[in-house]
Amino acid sequence: MSNAAMPGLPTSRTSSELVSGPAARFQDEWNTGGAVLAGRRTAELMDHWGGDHGGLPIFVPSHRPPGPAARCGYPLVTYVTYVTDGIDSAIAQAKAAAGDKDVQVRGAYTARRALAAGVLDEVQIHQMPVLLGEGRRLFDVLPSQIELEITRVIDTPVATHIRYRVRR
Repeated sequence: MSNAAMPGLPTSRTSSELVSGPAARFQDEWNTGGAVLAGRRTAELMDHWGGDHGGLPIFVPSHRPPGPAARCGYPLVTYVTYVTDGIDSAIAQAKAAAGDKDVQVRGAYTARRALAAGVLDEVQIHQMPVLLGEGRRLFDVLPSQIELEITRVIDTPVATHIRYRVRR
């Protein structure tokens, strides 16, 4: 990770300082993933990560089958699976694929649905010093109040990563 990858952000630290400092801790945490659950909009905006999200299988809950780009765009990669029978099934499949590792959720709508279904154990927010003004709001519509407990904060020059445990 390098500050140079984020236009407009300060570049006061070198790449080697980032890799050995907070960014290394964040990278270690990132590597705990065993599967990705990504909303359809997020997956399509990211072009399905080219069919490969760091070698992790990608599960996309959707009400309809994938478009042609997802079906044939990555013929040598079998990591992208569209799940059309609900969020519970998508999460179960992602957990089975992840084994004893984490399932990482990408996309506000999918995270909201997982929170509402009561199957999300943790939430990690990546707060960047950029206000986009577009996209979906993560927490504007929830079925009830959900209490969180901060478990870790990792501050890097490009973002502050806050991990919360969902209280039940």
